[in-house]
Amino acid sequence: MTGTRGDSTTTDLSTYGPWAVIAGGSEAVGAEFAHQLARAGLNLVLIARNEEALEATAEAVRAHGTEVRTLVQDLLAEDAVANIAARTADLEVGLLVVNAGANTYGHEFVTGDLDAFRRVMTLNIDRKLELTQLFGAPMAERGHGGIILLSSVTGFAGSAHMSVYSASKAFSRVFAEGLWLEMRERGVDVLGLVAGVTRTPAMERAGLNFDTPGLRVSEPAEVAREGLENLANGPVWVAGDNFDRVKKLSGFPRGEQVVDEAGAVVAMMGL
Repeated sequence: MTGTRGDSTTTDLSTYGPWAVIAGGSEAVGAEFAHQLARAGLNLVLIARNEEALEATAEAVRAHGTEVRTLVQDLLAEDAVANIAARTADLEVGLLVVNAGANTYGHEFVTGDLDAFRRVMTLNIDRKLELTQLFGAPMAERGHGGIILLSSVTGFAGSAHMSVYSASKAFSRVFAEGLWLEMRERGVDVLGLVAGVTRTPAMERAGLNFDTPGLRVSEPAEVAREGLENLANGPVWVAGDNFDRVKKLSGFPRGEQVVDEAGAVVAMMGL
C-alpha cells in the first residue's frame, strides 16, 4: 500500500532484531532511525564514512542502553560489502535500513563524467542490492525480519542535472515493490520509504532553500518515525504529507509533470 498520514498501523518493533543494521547511520534520518530503534530495545550496527559524525551518533544512541557497533566504511569502496559481512557475521540481523544514497554527482548527462554517474549508480543501486541480499537471505530463512529501502519523491519525475540520481531513486521504489511481493510469504516485511524534502545537513550543503514558499519540509525524526511505524504497511510509504504530490507526479502527460517539477526544483535550489 502507498500510504498517507491517518491510515497507518503502528509496527511493533520488538518483532525485529535483536540487531538492526543502518547503512548511512551517522546523521539526520539515519541517526533518527538509530535513536528510535534503540529506544525500542534493538542493538545497532551503524555504517557511515564520516568517522567523527558516526562515533558521535553512536555515543548518543548508547545512552538508550543498547549495544551499538560502528563501521567506518565508504560504500563506494570495492570491498565495502565484504567488510560489512565480516563485521556482522556473528549477529542475527532482523532489520536492515538502507538510508545511504546521496546524489554524489550532478551534471548534464551528455557532457558529464560517465564514471562519476556510475558512482551514483553504484551507491544507489549496486550497494542497495548487495546489502539487501546479504541480510535479506538469512531473514527469509528464519521467516521473520524487516527491510527499509529509502527512496525519494525525486524518483517520480526526471530532473535536469539529476537524471541518473532520479532514475536510481525510481529503481529503489520499484525494487522495493518486487521484493515485497517475494518476501511477504517468507515472513519478512519490506518497505520502500519515499521521502520528500528533508531538513538534513546534506541538503543544506547543496544550497536548498528551505524557505521556498509552499515547500513542505520534513524533519528527519518525522521521516524515520513514519518509516518504522509503517514497516508492515508496504510495499511503499510516502512520508511527510507528500502523497498528493507524488500522485500528481505519477500522472500523464509526462512532459507536463516533468516540466512542472523542474520549476519546483529550480525554486528550491535558488537557481
